[in-house]
Amino acid sequence: MSQKFFNDAIIGNKDITATFSSNGELLRLYYPNSDFKQFIDFFHMGVKINDSAIIYLHEDVNNRYYQYYTEDTNILNTEIENTYFKLNIKQTDFVMIKENVLVRKYTFVNSNKIDLDINLLIRSKLLTNENNMVSGKVIENGLIQYNHDYTFAIFSNQDINGHRINDVQNYIHDGVLQDKDYIGMSADSAISYSMGVLKPGDQREFYICIYLKNNKELKKVEEIEDEIDRLTKIEINKEYIQAKKYWKNYLDKHDGLKIKDVENKIVNSRVKEIYKRTILLFPLLQNEETGGVSASAEVDEQRQKSGRYAYCWPRDAIFITKAFDYLNMIKETDRFYENFCKKTQSKTGMWEQRFYTDGNLAPCWGYQIDETASVIYGMNEHYKATKNIKFLTQNLKMCENALHFLFKYLEYIFNEQEEKDLVKKEIQDKIKETGKEKDKIYKHKSYDLWEMNEGVHLYSLSSIYAALNSMYEIYNAVKDKYQSNRLKIEQIEKNIAKIELEKENIKKYILDNMYDEESKILYRNTSDKKMDVSIIGSVYPFELFGPKEKKVQNTVEKINMTLRTYTNGYLRFEQDSYMGGRNPWPIATLWMAMYYIKNGEKKKAKECFDFVTNSSSDLGLLAEQVDNSSMKPSWVIGLGWSHAMYIITLAELIK
Repeated sequence: MSQKFFNDAIIGNKDITATFSSNGELLRLYYPNSDFKQFIDFFHMGVKINDSAIIYLHEDVNNRYYQYYTEDTNILNTEIENTYFKLNIKQTDFVMIKENVLVRKYTFVNSNKIDLDINLLIRSKLLTNENNMVSGKVIENGLIQYNHDYTFAIFSNQDINGHRINDVQNYIHDGVLQDKDYIGMSADSAISYSMGVLKPGDQREFYICIYLKNNKELKKVEEIEDEIDRLTKIEINKEYIQAKKYWKNYLDKHDGLKIKDVENKIVNSRVKEIYKRTILLFPLLQNEETGGVSASAEVDEQRQKSGRYAYCWPRDAIFITKAFDYLNMIKETDRFYENFCKKTQSKTGMWEQRFYTDGNLAPCWGYQIDETASVIYGMNEHYKATKNIKFLTQNLKMCENALHFLFKYLEYIFNEQEEKDLVKKEIQDKIKETGKEKDKIYKHKSYDLWEMNEGVHLYSLSSIYAALNSMYEIYNAVKDKYQSNRLKIEQIEKNIAKIELEKENIKKYILDNMYDEESKILYRNTSDKKMDVSIIGSVYPFELFGPKEKKVQNTVEKINMTLRTYTNGYLRFEQDSYMGGRNPWPIATLWMAMYYIKNGEKKKAKECFDFVTNSSSDLGLLAEQVDNSSMKPSWVIGLGWSHAMYIITLAELIK
C-alpha cells in the first residue's frame, strides 16, 4: 500500500468511513466498521482535456485547491482550478445516510475561451492478498471490483466510454483506455466517462458512486448488478439534501454545551468550528453496534512510524465518553460500557491494551493496568452524568471483576515477596492438578499510558486510586438494592474495607517511591526522574492529589521549565523520542489547562486552550501533535482523544 500519513478530512455514515487529502484524493474507505475493513490502495481521478495526457485531480503542477465542509455537515467540497486549461472543477463527496454508497459529485465549468473536450478517468487499485484476491469486471456503467468477501462497485447513471482491466499503469498516462477483456485477475483497473465538449462558459454536472457490499448478504452473484441498477435510479440531489439535513439535525441535537450560536471571550468562531467538527467527527469513529470508539482513522498501515491508530483503547475511550456525555450522546456512552466493555473484558477481569471497534482483540505488545482502572472510573463518571442506577447494577459484576484484578496487581506491587510465595504455591498446586503452569498477568510489568516504558507509574497508580474511589461511590449508590441479600452486603463491606486500605497504600507507595523530599517534586515512575505531563493525571482526572498541594505546584513549575514550548504548547515528557519528540501535543496542553482550571487559574488555562484552538487544521480538526514553528498539525489529524479533551476543557472554561 502506498503511504498516506495524513487524513485531512473525514466523512461517512454509520457503516462507511472515508478519508481524504487536502487536495480531495480519496485515501481510505472503511466498511462495515470505522476501523475495519479498509479497501483502497489508491483511488485516482483524472481528466483528459482535448489532446492532453491525464491530468490528475489530486496532483498537478497547474492545479489550485480550496477545501471546506458544507456548513454543519459531513459533506466535503474540494474546488480544483486547472490554470493551464482554465477548467474549474468542484468535487463534492458525501455518504448516503440510508445506503452504503459514497457519492462523488462533479461540476465542471469551462472558464477558457476555447472548447474543452473532457474525459473523466478513474483508476482504482484495491488492497489484495492470496487469501482474498481482488479481481475486476466491467459493466456498462462502471466497474465491479470484488474478492471472496466483499464487492466494491464504481458506477454512474451514464455508460463508460473506455476501460482497462489489466496492465493499467502502461496505458493510463495517455488517458485512452481500450481493452478486449471485460473481466480479469487484477486489483488495479480503470474506466472512463465522456463529459463531452464544454464550450466557453458551459457547465456540466456528473457523479460517480462507490457501493460496498458484504458478499455474504448476496444469494446470487447477479444480485450485485441488480443492486447497482436500483441505486442508479436514486436521485443524487435528493440524497445530498437528505445528508445535509441529517447532519445539521445531528449537530443541533448534540449541541450539549449550547454554544453553537454563542460568541464571547472564550467562544469565538474558531472555537465553535472545532466544537461543531468534534460533534460531527465522533459518530464516524464509533461502532454503532458495539459502542467501541476508534482512536482515529488509520494513518500508518505499514507501521513505519507507529504501532497504528485505528483501534479502540479503553483508556482513550473513557475521555471520549466523558465528552460524549457533555454532548448529549448518552446512548453512545451506554453502548460503550454495557456492550463493548462487557464483550472485551478478560476472564481475569482486566482489559487488554486495545481492540477493534467490533470487540475483537487487536494487535498488542503488553498490558497497561490503567486500561482496566480507567473503565471503572469512566463507568462512575457516566453514572454521575445520568444518575441511572440501573446502569450501575447491570454493570456491577463487570466492575467487581476488574476491581479484584486491581487488588491482585496492588498486592503484587506492595507485597512482592509475599505475592511471589503465593504465586509459587498456586503454580505448584496447579501443576498437581493439571500438569501445567498458569502465569498471572498481574505479575507482568505494566506499560505506562504512552506505551513506551515498563514499570510502576504514577499515572497508572493514580488511575487505580480513582477506580477504587469510583467503586466506593458505586457501592454506596447500589447498596440499597441488595439490602435483602446478606451475603452480597457482606461482600460489599469487605470490598469497601479493602478499598480504603489500598487507597492509603497507594498514596504511601507514591510518596515513598515517586516523590523527592528534597526538591518536593513528584516523578512519573520508580525508575527515572524525567518530567512527564501525565503526572497531572494524579490531579485531573484522578484526584489523588489536590491542585494546591505544594508538591503538585512544585511539579507543575518543573513541568513548565522542561516541557512548555515558546508557543505555549506542551511536550509529553522529557527526551521523548517518538516522531522526533519536539512537538507539543494538544492532549498534553489541554491537560495543563485542566490543572489550571482546577487551581483557579483560568487565564493560564485559556492560554493553553488557545494554543490548541490556534493549531487546529483548516477544517477544524485536532491532531495528535503540532509543528511548533508552523502551528499546523504534524501527525494524526482527527484524533478522538484530542477532540475529547477539547470538549472537556471547553465545558469547564464556560462554567
